[in-house]
Amino acid sequence: MTLPIAIIGSGIAGLSAANALHKAGHAVHIFDKSRGSGGRMSSKRSDAGILDLGAQYFTARDRRFVDEVQQWQRNGWVVEWEPHLYNYKDGQLTPSPDEQTRWVGSPGMSTITRGLLGHLTVSFSCRITDLIHGEQHWYLLDAEGGEHGPFSHVIIATPAPQATALLASAPKLASTAAGVTMEPTWAVALAFESALDTPMEGCFVQGSPLDWLARNCSKPGRDNQPDTWVLHATSAWSKQNLDLSKEAVIEQLHGAFAELMHFPTPAPVFSLAHRWLYARPAAAHEWGVLADADLGLYACGDWCLSGRVEGAWLSGYEAARRLIEHQE
Repeated sequence: MTLPIAIIGSGIAGLSAANALHKAGHAVHIFDKSRGSGGRMSSKRSDAGILDLGAQYFTARDRRFVDEVQQWQRNGWVVEWEPHLYNYKDGQLTPSPDEQTRWVGSPGMSTITRGLLGHLTVSFSCRITDLIHGEQHWYLLDAEGGEHGPFSHVIIATPAPQATALLASAPKLASTAAGVTMEPTWAVALAFESALDTPMEGCFVQGSPLDWLARNCSKPGRDNQPDTWVLHATSAWSKQNLDLSKEAVIEQLHGAFAELMHFPTPAPVFSLAHRWLYARPAAAHEWGVLADADLGLYACGDWCLSGRVEGAWLSGYEAARRLIEHQE
């Protein structure tokens, strides 16, 4: 009997690996500590509609990922977003000439990961804390003391700091993952009763606590919601204010947003803050995937490549490819 393959993490990397393995005829079992799929690609349902608090959009350059995104488009999971983009620098707002194709999930980013999850076997709200390698099989222990397995292989698709602990059986891989710095991001969503008087729908920000802001309601499929905005703080500001209360984060980032807009912004009718502790790797890497093929242990994620959605997907795809290749 062929044993299933365990995948820890149901973000874009884990789901990319799961789908490639599933297509190749392998059984997979996905585990995720959250209540739903997506990781930083997830969307939040709120009183102000669906909000993308993590990944704001993504681009596709690698041919393999371009083909995948075109499939997502045919499935109705993604659409092109063509925002009126601006740059903010030295106190000045200027239109951005950037014309690359940007994709968003519709009606939210989590449409993509829910679609990729399909009918695959998954255990949510299950935080895996330890991996135990028997003679030929893997067993997983969760935070509640439960045991899962046996599995033939394990793919770890979590941020590097979480992967490090799970890679204890492969010290070289653990050491590599431990060397990766992941940076935090505070995200704030604001909704206003009346639409703010600006054509801006996205902005790259310099010289402010903010790094990026988007008019969430300008994305396709976000109809019937008030004027919603998502603000991302810089990594530096987020690090300095890592333990600030959510109320204080909202107040400070709303203040930075108001300053940037050059006109008085009213009090929001809705606001929320979310802290992404491991928002992005501090530097790009070219590993693609970390692998100990003899042990049957793999680690993948955006931190193995570019830090982008495309990097996460390619890393998961590469983990599956390497696993399949080693078995042949």
